[in-house]
Amino acid sequence: MADPARQPVTRGGVLPRVLQSWWAPRQVFRDLSGMPESVKLVVLMAAMLIFLVAQAPLRAREAQLDPSVPFEARISGALLAVMFVMPLLAYAFASFVSVVSGLTGRRLAPGDSRLALFWALLATAPAMLLWGMVAGLVGPGPAQTLTQLLVGVGFVVIWWSGMSVLARKE
Repeated sequence: MADPARQPVTRGGVLPRVLQSWWAPRQVFRDLSGMPESVKLVVLMAAMLIFLVAQAPLRAREAQLDPSVPFEARISGALLAVMFVMPLLAYAFASFVSVVSGLTGRRLAPGDSRLALFWALLATAPAMLLWGMVAGLVGPGPAQTLTQLLVGVGFVVIWWSGMSVLARKE
């Protein structure tokens, strides 16, 4: 028999849950609450990979405007930052949030803190792709600002919803 903690993660697939996170994040987090640690790492790395791909149009635009630093160097720097540094920072930040949550009266377990943060990053990854296209094709201006706002607000709302659903009162 299948592990009941894993069943909600696979039922419905990842993409429908990512999309559902934009209009019903609390339900998504209730369904994902039993996610194993190994899957949380996969969620984080998938989000980081999409974030890296989202940066490619902007890096190409920058290399075109300033050829002194070639595209390969720019994308290599982004690769190092997004795939190696950001996951370490994400783990550290999730741990910090878990500790601070204990001071507020609503205890958020470290694993739940990681789930809320990592899933919010994955859920906002499609919006990051849109931002990358706007930043690369349109450049600085109101459209880029609007897409940055969309990504930021979406991330905060999804992350906050996840933390509130997963938090446990002492």
